[in-house]
Amino acid sequence: MPNPSTFTDLVRERTEALAEADAHIELRHRGAGVSARHLTYGELDRRARRIASVLQERGAAGAPVLLLYSSTADFLAAYVGCLYAGALAVPAPLPGGGHRAGRTDRVASVLRDTGARLVLTESANAPEVSRWLADALVDGVACLATDLPGLGDPDAWRPVRTRPDDLAFLQYTSGSVADPRGVMVSHRNLMANQELLGRVLRTTPEDRFGGWLPHFHDMGFIAHLLHPLWLGSHSVQMSPVSFVKRPLRWLRAVQEYGVTVGGGPNFCYDLCTTRITDDEIAGLDLSRWRLALNGAEPVRPATLEAFARRFAPAGLRPEALYPCYGLAEATLLVSAGTPGAPHATTTADPAALEHGLLTPSPRTSAEGRVLAGCGPATGYDLRIVDPESGRELPPGAVGEIWLRGDSVAQGYWRRPAETEETFRATLDDGETGFLRTGDLGATEDGHLYVTGRLKELIILNGRNLYPQDVEYAVRGLAPALNSGVGAAFSVDAGGREQLVLVQELKDTDGDRDDETGRRALVRRIQETVGAEFNVPLANVLLVPAGTVRRTTSGKIQRSLMRALFVEGTLRARHEVLDPAVEALVRFRGTALGDDLLSPEPAGGGSGRW
Repeated sequence: MPNPSTFTDLVRERTEALAEADAHIELRHRGAGVSARHLTYGELDRRARRIASVLQERGAAGAPVLLLYSSTADFLAAYVGCLYAGALAVPAPLPGGGHRAGRTDRVASVLRDTGARLVLTESANAPEVSRWLADALVDGVACLATDLPGLGDPDAWRPVRTRPDDLAFLQYTSGSVADPRGVMVSHRNLMANQELLGRVLRTTPEDRFGGWLPHFHDMGFIAHLLHPLWLGSHSVQMSPVSFVKRPLRWLRAVQEYGVTVGGGPNFCYDLCTTRITDDEIAGLDLSRWRLALNGAEPVRPATLEAFARRFAPAGLRPEALYPCYGLAEATLLVSAGTPGAPHATTTADPAALEHGLLTPSPRTSAEGRVLAGCGPATGYDLRIVDPESGRELPPGAVGEIWLRGDSVAQGYWRRPAETEETFRATLDDGETGFLRTGDLGATEDGHLYVTGRLKELIILNGRNLYPQDVEYAVRGLAPALNSGVGAAFSVDAGGREQLVLVQELKDTDGDRDDETGRRALVRRIQETVGAEFNVPLANVLLVPAGTVRRTTSGKIQRSLMRALFVEGTLRARHEVLDPAVEALVRFRGTALGDDLLSPEPAGGGSGRW
């Protein structure tokens, strides 16, 4: 295999050697039909050179360029065009209106943070993007539709010299616990992580990649779109909305296009398990799917087991279920297990976990917390560290995950202080140069177990509670709960920390006036949480579907939900609040839902794998 030093050089080699082969297949669903748009390596090169010629005319070398696309084929051509011109690509979601105002705010934040003066999009979305730019009151930003037939001249493009330490793109974090920040990924970082993906996943040019994650999400972009180019293979992609509306479409694509590698967050496997019927499963053949990647949010072993059991009749092998861990700040992949082998699990004692220890659950206890192992951190120097003291912790102790390695990115765009704090961390013994991931975890028998996010940890009476455990305990309690979509967090009220749960209800007309039923449901939720965690849950809001905010990869934005709750802007169908918490909430308003993966017509890292 060639060994170019930059991704630009690699793509040039691939497009020359594989001109007639598919680089990407984009699936578009309209009603019951589906059309496939093929982009060959030769066409990718020609389109990229056309776009690069225009970028060079505009003097975009070294400058950030925002990429706002609904089409993965058009996006891929624009990204490679940026590489060819030496411009700095910034993948981002299309802005949207209505209840998606949060996404518009996020893209506007990215535009301001980058200082970009040029936005690339396709002609179908150019009017909306232009209106958004006008509404955002940002002067001097041009919008260019890159799919217009007369755009640019591929023969006018002039090759540029790209060096390994030049930036390959800015990957904006998902903003699950903070404002989106631009992670500066160099060509050296990208090439190192591509090599790591190939080594850990044991991928070859014979592998086929298929998914639905947005191309502006790190897993969707780097694993599903760029890794096939690195291999000389191809990817098959559909939109997130197509998947969420009908999960069967993804699995049919896995079958019809011979997909061997592809995946998404834990929730997408739950969605397939519950929404695909027995008759539909009978028509599937998933025997060629060797790696069903599960990352970007906490991995639930129960989900993996249920999915494997549900789709075994379709030929899915249980060892295909493949937990991974990664984040944008490390380009993408950090750790994963051995392909073809069952993933590791451990059953932890919840009481010990609350005090920072990954201790096996007592044999007499049936209430242990089962964790999925994400394998060893190949290619990294990984440490588990006390986040307060900087002291390295031994195996079995829960602390913050710190990393060093060639895949660790250069820092945050235009944020030197945050870069120094996050990417240049120092242990208490003076050893330095570590990335602070913000994730909590522990190692056991060489495997990494991720337990949660540091900033989302709920500390009550000296005990550590993980919000995803509280949310998971509630899901499935009653049909009225909307697929377990909830957000747990704590607030300081009345001189103490108090637990709050915001839980979505299914939008059914028959239950809208059932106040007695909602009161009973809240009591059941409170009793379940109290019995399982031995903590009071005095604050419960039952809210309409779409209220709980999520990132582009489906992760719950608990910090944002906490802020909306304290501001009093969540509209509840039923609520029970402690008096001190009620006094904290200033006013009541309307719900601000922004689930970017909800099945609405206009859908679209750090994502954690």
